[in-house]
Amino acid sequence: MIPKLTPVAKYFDVHPDNPQRRSIGQVVDIVRGDGLIAYPTDSCFALGCRLGNRDGLDRIRSIRHLDDRHHFTLVCQDFAQLGQFVHISNTVFRAIKASTPGSYTFILPATKEVPRRLLHAKKKTVGVRIPDHVVAQSLLAELGEPLLSSTLLLPGQEEPMTQGWEIKDLLDHVLDAVIDSGECGTEPTTVIDFSQDEPEIVRYGAGDPARFE
Repeated sequence: MIPKLTPVAKYFDVHPDNPQRRSIGQVVDIVRGDGLIAYPTDSCFALGCRLGNRDGLDRIRSIRHLDDRHHFTLVCQDFAQLGQFVHISNTVFRAIKASTPGSYTFILPATKEVPRRLLHAKKKTVGVRIPDHVVAQSLLAELGEPLLSSTLLLPGQEEPMTQGWEIKDLLDHVLDAVIDSGECGTEPTTVIDFSQDEPEIVRYGAGDPARFE
């Protein structure tokens, strides 16, 4: 007989427009304690942990079957925070500023503030984004630093998971918390690579790519 495992992930049902401060605070405590969470954004659910959480990074790699060519994303509260972690020229600054917050991920050369293990193995770049989502913004504001994140897209699946209860049920023993606000995007971000002279659209997604084409 297979023993029944005790549930691990805590489930937080929060209001999509007015997230309960107590719940957000409890999730942030889990993140600061090196926990791994699933949380909603404007472009589907994401896995997230603290920037220096090596175990969390390894768990994300394991859940998604990622290699060292994968671009992890630093999900930031605002542009000022984003600017601490990537090098941005004046031209790129204007293009990104006009597109945030929104469903875009921008690949840029990383500053020394970003741990080497998070960088693309060859390019030394990292993804950054500012979500347009009340719950994600509340979480980032309370945390006071970016969330190291990756889209919650499981191996073999063509579409990201969109139901908090389903995530809790399936990933209960590899996550520490799941935030469910009911409202969540269903399409991954549009990814634009700004690491070269001209922007390159790496993935077409929820954000309108027209301004970068």
